[in-house]
Amino acid sequence: METRAVVIEQYGHSDQLKESKVTLPELGEHQVLVKVKATSINPIDWKLREGYLAQMMPWEFPIILGWDVAGEIVEIGSEVSDWHVGQTVFARPETTRFGTYADYTIVDDHLLANKPDSVSFEEAAAVPLAGLTAYQALFTHGKLQAGEKVLIHAGAGGVGIYAIQLAKNAGATVITTASEKNHALLKELGADQVIDYHTTDFSEVLEDIDLVFDTMGGDVQADSFKVLDEKGRLISIVSQPDEELAKRVAVAESIWLQPDGKQLQEIADLMTEGKVKSIVGHTYPLTAEGVKEAHELSATHHAKGKIVLIND
Repeated sequence: METRAVVIEQYGHSDQLKESKVTLPELGEHQVLVKVKATSINPIDWKLREGYLAQMMPWEFPIILGWDVAGEIVEIGSEVSDWHVGQTVFARPETTRFGTYADYTIVDDHLLANKPDSVSFEEAAAVPLAGLTAYQALFTHGKLQAGEKVLIHAGAGGVGIYAIQLAKNAGATVITTASEKNHALLKELGADQVIDYHTTDFSEVLEDIDLVFDTMGGDVQADSFKVLDEKGRLISIVSQPDEELAKRVAVAESIWLQPDGKQLQEIADLMTEGKVKSIVGHTYPLTAEGVKEAHELSATHHAKGKIVLIND
């Protein structure tokens, strides 16, 4: 099947993004074809566009970027039994060169979750990659328990917003860092304490933190070891922790997201209950020009919440 898509035909700046027709692979027996209503921007998108991940993912061109989707099932594979044409779903598909900046995308059936009726396609598209990253950092790897204290860096970012809500919902005490203008929003989402990183060094005012969720790397990551004791854990999504510093704590590791439909359905259920919501800070059309502008904003690291691409 052929689909309109926003693609890159070589690595480089945002001007490499262009609209094109791409022929999708044959639908596998455990796959569905989703009509894309919305997708969202994540840093992996522009890092891959610039060629930073070329060795890890040595794909042929053209590459359709994007690994979040919310939309409607329009075709199902021969062995698909739990899903049907017409269902509205969202997903973090497998990382392939046939991404979601397109009118249609293919998703493995075990990675799908039901889109809650109370949630828009834009709000749903914001969730999968960022929400699952937060979920796996906190629970799969971080083993966060009720009553523990968690420090979430960059709480107003795409991942941070979900992490705050998921941690609060699990019964943790949630501390986060953010600029002053985002403090009210983050407290509304469940943060117990918000530290202005412009004016306060978190490592001088915090101690006895059980889990640090590092979304920043660099000095922020190194300083995070100061607030942990020998039973503390640090989970990073940006860089491998320093080996010497890591010896001082129980766990210090960098993780890579694993797509997971069951975990996404758990987040969907929390959204249905009103316990987790998306903060869509910026929307752009799913066109070459819209994607360029969205990538440029994402690369500043100053977007509030999630950047979503709408496919009308």
